Amino acid sequence: MSERSTGSGAKASREQRAERDAERDAERDAERQASIDAQLEPLRQRIDALDAQLLELVSERARAAQRVGEVKHRVDAPVYRPEREAQVLARLRERNPGPLSGEALEAIWRELISACRGLEQRVRIAFLGPEGTFSELAVLAHFGSSVEPVACATIEEVFRASEAGSTDFGMVPVENSTEGAVNRSLDLMLQTPLCIAAEVSVPVRHNLMTHNGSMAGVSRVCAHGQALAQCTNWLNQNYPGLERVAVASNAEGARLAREDATVAAIAAERAAIRFGLQIVAPGIQDDPQNRTRFVIVGRQDCEPSGADLTSLILSVPDRAGAVHALIEPLARQGVSMKRFESRPARQGTWEYYFYIDLIGHRLDPPVAAALGEIRAHAAFYKMLGSYPRSGG
Repeated sequence: MSERSTGSGAKASREQRAERDAERDAERDAERQASIDAQLEPLRQRIDALDAQLLELVSERARAAQRVGEVKHRVDAPVYRPEREAQVLARLRERNPGPLSGEALEAIWRELISACRGLEQRVRIAFLGPEGTFSELAVLAHFGSSVEPVACATIEEVFRASEAGSTDFGMVPVENSTEGAVNRSLDLMLQTPLCIAAEVSVPVRHNLMTHNGSMAGVSRVCAHGQALAQCTNWLNQNYPGLERVAVASNAEGARLAREDATVAAIAAERAAIRFGLQIVAPGIQDDPQNRTRFVIVGRQDCEPSGADLTSLILSVPDRAGAVHALIEPLARQGVSMKRFESRPARQGTWEYYFYIDLIGHRLDPPVAAALGEIRAHAAFYKMLGSYPRSGG
């Protein structure tokens, strides 16, 4: 027998063994999958039955919401009641048996509330645009997706749209955990007739992005000034030579990056999707716990929810000890301050306005008593509103 025929026979034998092994593996895989399916089938049937029950309950809730809307329409009551929604979510968190986290449960219910509210009326919310900004993310996080977000070019436009009634509310950034107060928002709060209806705190995850996912040929990075400041250390370590250009919003920076290959942007993942960009480096913010607090401004007052904040603006007479005398009633009445921020009066007189957040509702007896004394002694007093505290 030739060496060639011997080699051919050995090869054929190996191929036959490989085929038999493959057949046995396929049989074992099929048996294993059949065993898994047999275990999963009753669980899947249980989930299908629960889905049917949930669908009926959700539909029943929606029908009840429609009846609520009919009553509100007759008495001209507001569609959005932040204190009521806060109470619903707080009660769910207290009763949550798991295994879903409170945050996951709240996200589900916010969408359910949003869809039911949308049966009454789709609320219009002004935000600092364009699409893809953290302001838009805050709108969706707080109101759910059954609203009509209205993008504005500047924070001033957000206020103007709400003041003119072209939108029902405005979403306004007021402070960041890394960079502090958003001063333009504070200055506009002083002038607006609007009041604060609610607040929401959202995590800020900044991503470096470009048109093609590469930094080759990129000479500048564009983002909102706050975003650039929040990523300073990372940029210094990784791209110290990039020119940093502040623009109106992170989404505006993303738009520029889409149109110019020499531009990188810093923005949320949502902006990368919106503008067709590729993320070069995710999570480049210097503080991994970075968050931005937003307030919802509008024309309606909120009743107590049981877990509220009260915000006001004050100024004091120009004399020694005036600030201490102004806030002393808070300590005496047992009212805690959550925030105390000063801003120059912009009148060239070295006077300051103080932006204060108090824990409690203005109708709570201790808060009401303290505010009565403060108002009597303040050189300037403006109530910005009492509203539910954010859980974020």
